[in-house]
Amino acid sequence: MTVTGGPKPKAAQVADALRADIKRMKPGDKLPSQRELIDRFGFASQTIQNGLAALRAEGLIVSAGNLGNFVSDGASVSNDMHDDITEMRSQIQALTERVAALEERSVPGGA
Repeated sequence: MTVTGGPKPKAAQVADALRADIKRMKPGDKLPSQRELIDRFGFASQTIQNGLAALRAEGLIVSAGNLGNFVSDGASVSNDMHDDITEMRSQIQALTERVAALEERSVPGGA
């Protein structure tokens, strides 16, 4: 028997779609802004950030702060402590949002 997970998490959907876009782009090309991605996917800002964080962790994109995100040239794959902490914070935020949503659905008093 094969067990399949539920629907793919939204941040993973964002990352998958952007991976496909990146395949058609050149190193140094600018990705759409966060606002444009929010409009495109209809997801929350944090969800978009989590998707972008996954792509940064894979070395596919680099962030230039307020200038935006750019397709990596592959030579600047970064595993420094700052990137690791940023990724962990994004994951913690996503988990916090999931727990809050589950708590809102729970019935007071248990059972």
